Amino acid sequence: MASLSLVAYEDSDSDEESVSNNDDVSSTLKSDSAVKQFLERPGSCTTGFSEDRPCTNTSPVGPSWQFTPTVWQEPQLVDNCKAALQIPSHALPQNTVCPNPIKRLAPSPAGVRPYIPKRQRLAQTDDCVTPGSSVRSNPNAGTSTITSQASCSKMLSEVSERVCPYLGQKLGRMELPRRSLLQLQAHQGPVNTVQWCPAPHTSHLLLSASMDRTVKQIWDGAESGRCLRTISTHSGAVRDACWSPCGRRLLSGSFDTTATLTDVETGSEVVKVGNQFRVTCLALQPADPDVFLCGGFSPEVKAWDARSSKMVRTYKAGIQQTLDILFLSGGKEFVTSSDSVSRDSADRTLIAWDFGTTAKVSNQIFQERYTCPSLALHPEGESFVAQTNGNYIGIFSAQRPYRMNKKRRFEGHKVEGYAIQCEFSRCGSLLASGSSTGLAHFYDHQSSRTLHTLRAHQEACVCVSLHPVLPSVAATCDWSGEIKIWQ
Repeated sequence: MASLSLVAYEDSDSDEESVSNNDDVSSTLKSDSAVKQFLERPGSCTTGFSEDRPCTNTSPVGPSWQFTPTVWQEPQLVDNCKAALQIPSHALPQNTVCPNPIKRLAPSPAGVRPYIPKRQRLAQTDDCVTPGSSVRSNPNAGTSTITSQASCSKMLSEVSERVCPYLGQKLGRMELPRRSLLQLQAHQGPVNTVQWCPAPHTSHLLLSASMDRTVKQIWDGAESGRCLRTISTHSGAVRDACWSPCGRRLLSGSFDTTATLTDVETGSEVVKVGNQFRVTCLALQPADPDVFLCGGFSPEVKAWDARSSKMVRTYKAGIQQTLDILFLSGGKEFVTSSDSVSRDSADRTLIAWDFGTTAKVSNQIFQERYTCPSLALHPEGESFVAQTNGNYIGIFSAQRPYRMNKKRRFEGHKVEGYAIQCEFSRCGSLLASGSSTGLAHFYDHQSSRTLHTLRAHQEACVCVSLHPVLPSVAATCDWSGEIKIWQ
């Protein structure tokens, strides 16, 4: 006679639980053995069990046995066997589909949740949700995020309450900023430039470009100091950025060799061009803002048309790097600053170009042996200034032959190799400059004397930007990534 076997299917049963059920198992095995002896008698109505079917059960509990499921699929035959042998009904398996009589659910200990298969849990979840109904975990989830985005978009397009009273007024003399109004610290690297939006109705917006790889940020600099938008269109450090005259677009250049024109309100990329060199300076054509110049670590300056994304002109000079680009009045001519300085002369430090013909107008503008990291044009267009590494700012005529005024210069600040920028106020009466010592210097344009010195930062102050509408507001940035708003 074949031996019987006990199979345990409950994964969560412990050894103690198996021992505690030995009595029930023994009674069930005895009943099953009696039924098997009855069915194997001669003349039985069933075909019996298959002796040649191998047993795959290797459980160490109980003897092994062989069976075929055909016997248990006949409920009437099973009832006749039970009646003939006088076996109680609970001794035989109640599940007629599965022939294994040992599979049962053990009671769970107190405080322990029974295991529910994943498919059963998913089925219960589907049963709980009726068709056509909606599930809401939190009716207020995401409301604050949507509200914040709507508020930022509104501030990017509407007139600031602080700027509104000054719109339409006659432009007066710029007042000197005295105290710190806001301090912004969101960049992880040096800030190369800050610039107020030139459009009066959105002049509360402040642009900052940093070396912290791919970050250009727009701030509400006039009121709250909130960061309204972060634009990450570059994979390298953003060396220069500027506003379009309408204030709706931003032009940025990066060390990833690209220049990008970005929509301010949506943050989407309008056009992106590759220059095959690291871009360090940019300039929009005043007469046609869709055309812009790119300069950098190359002897060439390239002109691009944003409408076609094609290069329209190339300006070649025997230099190594272009430090800055400045369009003169009308946009017919522009000046580039380079690092081409020799021991005896600096005949290519400043070069004047004809924008239409790409010809050099003059390369004998600045004769001193200093590089000029930045240039600025006076609002009236009569002159321009050049920041020099000689720790002074030189004044030049904006008309040919671009003579330098050797009797006047702005002194008192330090450059010391930093790309210190300078800027005129909108009225043209003040000239502001940063300093490698962390100071912000304010000069009178007519007398060239120092009017005020502001202790702005601990690190080198690389840029000072004067507000175009508010009479006494300025923004400064330094080499550590700090931005401050002054009033």
